[in-house]
Amino acid sequence: MSENLTQQLHDDPLRLILAGLESLGERMSALENRMTALEEKVDRRLQETRPIWEQVLARLDAIEGRMESLEGRMTGLETRMDSLEEEFRSGIRRLHEQVNVLNEDVFEVRAAQKDLGRRLNKLESESAR
Repeated sequence: MSENLTQQLHDDPLRLILAGLESLGERMSALENRMTALEEKVDRRLQETRPIWEQVLARLDAIEGRMESLEGRMTGLETRMDSLEEEFRSGIRRLHEQVNVLNEDVFEVRAAQKDLGRRLNKLESESAR
């Protein structure tokens, strides 16, 4: 029916407009077909890659859980290390004090030995006369 109208109009501007609209309609239809085909292709690809992404996300969740667990363990280890360090420092202080006491005792024994040595020498010299 539209062909009859355009044939009757010959070089009429309206005929040119109608012909342009028909051409535009055909091009729009072709574009719609291409868009539909492209959307279908994208949907297929998404369905193909969705399991891969789900696996990646699951792995990332597992890694995140392990990282949180490790962070908790590290915090526990840091607390234990701090406690051990304090115990070590306390032990070193106690050992230092004990060495000082031992030193004092050794000096007192040495002084007493010297005193006894002098007294023995004096007694020996007196008994020798």
